[in-house]
Amino acid sequence: MSISALDSRVFRNLFGTQEIRDIFTDEAYVRQMIATEAALARAESTIGVIPAEAGAVISQALEKVKIDFERLSRETEIVGYPVLPLVRQLVEQTPEDMAKYIHWGATTQDTMDDASILQIREGLTLIKRELETLVGVLRSLAEKYRDTPMAGRTHLQHALPATFGYKCAVYLSSILRHQERLAEIEKRCLLVQFGGAAGTLASLGTGDEGIRVRAELAKELGLTDPPITWHVARDNIAEILNFLALIGGSLGKIAYDVMLMSSNEMGEVAEPFVPHRGASSTMPQKRNPISSEVVLAASKLLRANAGLGLDAMVTDFERASGPWHLEWVAIPEAFVLCVGALHQTNFAMGGLVVNVEAMHDNLHSTRGLIVGEAVMMGLAPFIGRQKAHDVVYEACRTAIEEGRSLFDVLKTNADLMADLDEQRVAELCDPLNYLGASQIMVDRVLGDIR
Repeated sequence: MSISALDSRVFRNLFGTQEIRDIFTDEAYVRQMIATEAALARAESTIGVIPAEAGAVISQALEKVKIDFERLSRETEIVGYPVLPLVRQLVEQTPEDMAKYIHWGATTQDTMDDASILQIREGLTLIKRELETLVGVLRSLAEKYRDTPMAGRTHLQHALPATFGYKCAVYLSSILRHQERLAEIEKRCLLVQFGGAAGTLASLGTGDEGIRVRAELAKELGLTDPPITWHVARDNIAEILNFLALIGGSLGKIAYDVMLMSSNEMGEVAEPFVPHRGASSTMPQKRNPISSEVVLAASKLLRANAGLGLDAMVTDFERASGPWHLEWVAIPEAFVLCVGALHQTNFAMGGLVVNVEAMHDNLHSTRGLIVGEAVMMGLAPFIGRQKAHDVVYEACRTAIEEGRSLFDVLKTNADLMADLDEQRVAELCDPLNYLGASQIMVDRVLGDIR
């Protein structure tokens, strides 16, 4: 049974993928904890903290260990954490003379944090792959529609002409920055954890043995060795959760645009056609933008989980008395949501139906009003910007009230025509002549990829 949409048999493939869920299952988490315990034994054997042969013996035993998950669940409910119950089972299945060295000098949070970081690393690998796919999708759209004019909108109203390629390049620019952030996070945040009871590594003596073990453990697990224990310095986890929320924010913006542009009134784009996808139980004509709706919801949930990560940073003394537990919920959910949202976005944008004709019709639907600024700027050198603004403002008002084109109103304005001839006014009223530097900026974003 499930009470979460993320692993629900009904909803789970809307909000995530099986691949990302597999990384954060109970079995996967326990497997990472076992891998951490084995790596710790090998590290301590290498440094000489435990017998030289202990690391190999323990590692071989833990490769074959069978976990009773029902027992683990019962005992975790009693203890409050899964590590002590897990270690009991590991000890029982390891040769007695070496079993005593399992979890040597470690504390529960060491094992759990390392297991979580290993899961995070796997999750980030999927994030990286999905981001690369999205870069390719948006790059293709930006290139293909670089010169396709459409109405640029502010406050949901026509503002100035732009191109659809420009819009896609704006999306792309944020995804490229996320790739940069991910590279930095992989270097900065994937830290090994080993500090013992209060982070001081006192269980391994007063010398540098503990420090050396931690460095060796980092090598074993392929993680970064920090200069100090981070039991209660949770900024790396909060950064990762907020990074996932940033991705969600970018995807939510794309989804919101697609939803609006898919409306019947605009009809500029549509998600890929799949029989019955987005269908209504009562309205046969409906083709709802389902992927975008799911992505928009996921973006909001990702922001909520980012907040949990920030709350978990505020810990007491050398071991949190509760905030740490927030991460147990936030990390798996955030990764499933983020990968799911990327997957849905890649589907929607990868097969996006672009209605160039509708974009053209919408651009011209206000009969020149969208280039009011162009006329104002063309007139400004003769009569000053503010006066030009007032003249064009009145012309726009007249065009709206009388249902006329802006050009028809302007060419009857004696004051304006004293400075501009009719051909120049016609040029200023053509939206295709007022695309600004949109195409140049598309090229610059595409150049960043190359």
